[in-house]
Amino acid sequence: MSGTAWWLTVAEPSLRNRLGGVRVRAALAATVVVAVALALAAVAFLVLQRRQLESSLTNVARQQAADVAAQFAKRGRGVDLSGGGGEQTLVQVLTTRGEVVASSATVTGEPPVVRWRPAPGQVITTRVEDLPIGEDEPFVVVSRGTRSPDGDLVVIAARSLESVQRATSVVAGLLAVGYPLILLLVAGTSYWLTGRALAPVEVMRRRVDGITAVDLAARVPVGSSGDELARLAETMNSMISRLQQSVQTQRRFVADASHELRSPLATIRAAHEIAVVHPKATDWVTTGQDVLAELDRLDRLVSDLLLLARVDESGLSLKPVEVDLDELIATEAARIRLDAALRVVVHSAAVRVVADPHQLSRALRNLTDNAARHGRGLVEIRLTSGSSVVTIEVIDDGPGIDVGERERVFERFVRLDESRARGTGGTGLGLAIAREIARAHQGDVVVGDSVAGTRMIITIPRRSPPSRGEATAAPDLVDHG
Repeated sequence: MSGTAWWLTVAEPSLRNRLGGVRVRAALAATVVVAVALALAAVAFLVLQRRQLESSLTNVARQQAADVAAQFAKRGRGVDLSGGGGEQTLVQVLTTRGEVVASSATVTGEPPVVRWRPAPGQVITTRVEDLPIGEDEPFVVVSRGTRSPDGDLVVIAARSLESVQRATSVVAGLLAVGYPLILLLVAGTSYWLTGRALAPVEVMRRRVDGITAVDLAARVPVGSSGDELARLAETMNSMISRLQQSVQTQRRFVADASHELRSPLATIRAAHEIAVVHPKATDWVTTGQDVLAELDRLDRLVSDLLLLARVDESGLSLKPVEVDLDELIATEAARIRLDAALRVVVHSAAVRVVADPHQLSRALRNLTDNAARHGRGLVEIRLTSGSSVVTIEVIDDGPGIDVGERERVFERFVRLDESRARGTGGTGLGLAIAREIARAHQGDVVVGDSVAGTRMIITIPRRSPPSRGEATAAPDLVDHG
């Protein structure tokens, strides 16, 4: 199973399970939040309501005490209170010595209900849990001092808080009944709304469920809302496109690699089969040379494939040191003079750079081999040095490369001549490897403009970055000549 098929197989059930879990978790989270908020709001409401009702009854008791005090201030002890009051209220008028002067009918004959004796003009408000007229009911009691023609008096007015307790109990009961109903409503609504919000995700899941490694052409529908889900769909489509491109590249790479590996093996097999059938007529020296040549080609191909595999997996590891670049160029020029019937011209000054000599030599070899393979009779190598960048140009007098093909030649196994012959056709990996090496040095390889033939340009900085994990500073660069 390929990596793409594995991802689709594993991700789809996981995504489906998570969608169900998201709805439940969202509904639970919303319900918990609402439950806590409602509980706090209910407690606050009950407390505020109770305080408001108690405050209203306290104000009524104060007003009643003030009215009675005003009557006694005018008329003295001649005020009759026996007709006032009731089961929820009482009034008493006392002397400063605690003698009851007047009282409402419900407390006639009763002693003073509180012990406070405020001076004239003073008011004391308190809460009493038990009075003679109540049945373990709390009362708010207002004691007010006043002056009268018969001397200083204390007016006591009390009102029952039973109505406050009843009202609070009623509200608490209603909240207790409505609280779970509201939570059920919130849970159901949250679950439904979350399902509605995640409906596009479910559509994506079903579409992804139908995508396989064999057919990656399908795409997730993108809504027109422009919200997070639409951006998610766009991201998933981009991911699927990258997977499709990766699968296509992988398939093409495997097919091309198989073909390239099969060619030298077929040649070696054919040579041995002919030698077995016609042992006496076989030129063993020539056969051995042909087999060794194919084995060398096979070795180079396997080495290139392994290098590209390492680059794809973890990048190219460099070991930068001081390198005399002009000497590397001279070595490569001497090599292709021996290997090909070409005239090789080198224009270079003495330049020293900090780079990986093995990898840089490999990149130069790939470029010069390419030039030697396609050149008709001349290969030219030019080395120029700037303040921070070194440029190497490898020019041949071959057929050249069209402008539209200049980037495609750096793809793996791409050969514009379509030749599979040993003499004219390479593996199609050399330029790809050269570019990987240049870019690992923070440089690049491109195809430049040329009047005739092909002009390959490789640029690298004079001081390449240290390899991963290497913290030592590179030595200073000095041109020598």
